Amino acid sequence: MAIGNLFDGYATLVVGTHTHVPTNDARVLKHGTSYITDAGMCGDYDSVIGTKKEEFVRKFATQDTERKRVPPADGEGTLCGVIIESNTENYLAKSISSIRIGGKIGN
Repeated sequence: MAIGNLFDGYATLVVGTHTHVPTNDARVLKHGTSYITDAGMCGDYDSVIGTKKEEFVRKFATQDTERKRVPPADGEGTLCGVIIESNTENYLAKSISSIRIGGKIGN
């Protein structure tokens, strides 16, 4: 949020991604910069950060701290992101909408 406010009025969009799941805070800030904390990830939505969730659940439950490669999830791909409508005069945002395409959850 601090970076969004720092660039408010100077950038069309400030978008973050790290938690790998979309947040519900998409908005246009006071001076016309669109902002969202996390647009989400692309990949298998029924996973843990794109990997087979069972391995992360096991590691969490057993407090296993061994660092090893976790296989990628193999479910349906998902595309997460945002759509921005901008002003043609100054390119600042008029609106922001979150999107998620695909990604069935569960069986």
